[in-house]
Amino acid sequence: MFSVARQAARRAAAVASSSAASPSVRASRRAMSGFPAPRLFDYETVTKHLTVSDAIASVEEAFSALAKGGVDVPMPMHIGIDESANAGPGDCHIKGGYVQSTPTFTVKLACVSFYKNVERGLPPGSGIFIVVNAVTGAPLAVFQENRFMTDLRTGAAGAVAMKHCTTPEQDVVGFVGCGAIARNMARAAAAVRDIRGVCYAMDGAEEFAAEMEAELGVPFEVAGSCEELCGKSDVIFTQTPGGSTVLELDWLTKETGVTIIASGSDQPTKQEIPNDVLKASKYISDLTKQTSKVGELRGAIQAGVMTEDDVYAELGEVVNGTKKGREGNEIIVVDLTGTGAQDAAIGQVAWDKLSQL
Repeated sequence: MFSVARQAARRAAAVASSSAASPSVRASRRAMSGFPAPRLFDYETVTKHLTVSDAIASVEEAFSALAKGGVDVPMPMHIGIDESANAGPGDCHIKGGYVQSTPTFTVKLACVSFYKNVERGLPPGSGIFIVVNAVTGAPLAVFQENRFMTDLRTGAAGAVAMKHCTTPEQDVVGFVGCGAIARNMARAAAAVRDIRGVCYAMDGAEEFAAEMEAELGVPFEVAGSCEELCGKSDVIFTQTPGGSTVLELDWLTKETGVTIIASGSDQPTKQEIPNDVLKASKYISDLTKQTSKVGELRGAIQAGVMTEDDVYAELGEVVNGTKKGREGNEIIVVDLTGTGAQDAAIGQVAWDKLSQL
């Protein structure tokens, strides 16, 4: 009985306190509640309305701004989820960025390598983009993209690299690894110019070739080995898990040179391109402070065969014309680790397009 009375007294006191609050306090509370709730776009909506072609121009502009110092891009955050009775195993990556003078900025949370999800009938990865109003600082939208938008902006970066680091005559394009990113790279390459595709993977190459040929209306063939693919290709996209290197220097025999666009390394444990290939190449990073820590460049630096001074250019410098792309028959490696600038770009594209729905 006493307990009930005490609870009633507390409620009465809380009401009295609220009523007695000053007009300025009440106004502040109203102001804080004045932001509308962010819109939520589910995975089906995101995948239905966005394509890699939507992202190419925006990502190209973002690289240009990045090279001019016009993008605030913090280093990625990594949270490792160790396996225990209550969690994991898995990894969480947080990236973000703001392109100056644009109306939004983006923060992205990507969860990967939760392999035990397969036992639960769930995919091993998920993710959201949070797009924020750059005027008010209020979140505008949460996009449940589960890596779809990440793969789109990666594909768009591949298109930018191909546009600026190859010649129009280089039309035989190889794909090492034939998963979701490879599909977006193929779409991106076909958006740059007419191509002939060659693909190789330990699994899924035949399906990839058939799907891409039907979708893009260009010929695709399956190579019997990665060495065969390298011998035929003017441009090579690599997008594998990055657990081991995927090609060798003496496989790169094209007399007109070859451009390798590598996107498989985004952690210190990954490397797709051998150190001797990196050392022999005109090496172009998406963001040197990042590739030196988690990209292909990291391995070459660790092996003592390259330093950051050996970086020819960042991709944005080539986009801007500050540095030239292909100049002869050299080997070019473009190292794409994925930048917050790209996330900001695809976030803006997604908001512009889906907010009209």
